[in-house]
Amino acid sequence: MLKKWDDLPDFMKNDSVREYYDILNKKRTYLIFKRAFDIVVAVVILVILSPAFLILSIAIKADSKGPVIFRQTRVTQYGKHFKILKFRTMVNNAEKIGSQVTTSNDSRVTRVGRIIRKYRLDEIPQLINIIKGDMSFVGTRPEVVKYVERYTDEMMATLLLPAGVTSSASIEYKDEERILNAADDVDEVYVNEVLPRKMKYNLDDIRHFSLKNDIALMFRTVFAVIRKESAIPDGVSIDAEN
Repeated sequence: MLKKWDDLPDFMKNDSVREYYDILNKKRTYLIFKRAFDIVVAVVILVILSPAFLILSIAIKADSKGPVIFRQTRVTQYGKHFKILKFRTMVNNAEKIGSQVTTSNDSRVTRVGRIIRKYRLDEIPQLINIIKGDMSFVGTRPEVVKYVERYTDEMMATLLLPAGVTSSASIEYKDEERILNAADDVDEVYVNEVLPRKMKYNLDDIRHFSLKNDIALMFRTVFAVIRKESAIPDGVSIDAEN
């Protein structure tokens, strides 16, 4: 739920965030509905996909050494740290041998991992994150701590809501892969070029926050996956695994 302005963390109390806070404050009823929707739908989908959990777990273990589930600290609503859950798609300890940003043809991605990433199957365990309240189906994709520390005052507004599994930025932003593949310093390019461009979509979503837009984003994500066009470009993400 949306906290009172005075109860927000001090690092979020600035004029830029206030603009977005006032927009969301007028939509408290939908915020309650959104949370209820997330819980019910996540539980139903989790039950339906339980056989897929078993199949993917066996495939991951057979393909490479390491845990089935990848856990990484991310940042969600009000700056809270949480462990995002994903099926592991990279070699074990991948974060120790490269950047936290994963680019195309990254040698750390396993054979099974490439297939899982292509169809976004690695995101399935995030249903658990949704049920726990750390995430929502629709919202700004959660960043790792070191990138959130580089947020501008306006970017902090995205922390007014729980992080999301999908967003306009992950569907619409097409240049991330090209920019990161050409970068000498992937982390710096991500912070200075990619992140600001993606945030324009995220902030615009808050300005137009509504049930209609959330449902439209969910359908667009499903269609993108069906067309084999992952909402997050294949091989480009911020989840280098450890």
